[in-house]
Amino acid sequence: MSAIETTRDGKRENTRENQVTAILDAGASFEGRLSFEGTVQIGGVFKGEIFTQDTIIINEGAKVQAQIEADTIIINGSVEGNLFARSKVVMHPPTVFRGTVTTPSLRIDEGVVFEGASYMPKN
Repeated sequence: MSAIETTRDGKRENTRENQVTAILDAGASFEGRLSFEGTVQIGGVFKGEIFTQDTIIINEGAKVQAQIEADTIIINGSVEGNLFARSKVVMHPPTVFRGTVTTPSLRIDEGVVFEGASYMPKN
């Protein structure tokens, strides 16, 4: 099942996201290792490791310190750590990112704070 993502500027883009299967919402915090199938949204505080074959969405207001391995990573919040995405990483403002990104496709929208390095291996 595919979904449509609406960006802050009102544009719509197709993504390979599945239906959202879990949400760690604002006010919630979690420390540890998270593994899942489907799409998960994080809106609260997370510290640890995230592993999935699917999609992770970091919502605006979220604070994440983690190593993340996923197919697709979409960020709107604050992330510190190393990202490994098999398909793509997308960063929308007001994202603040500190760390390393390894992915074949990286999109950083205007207004995003990016402090770190990116590696884009060929598929």
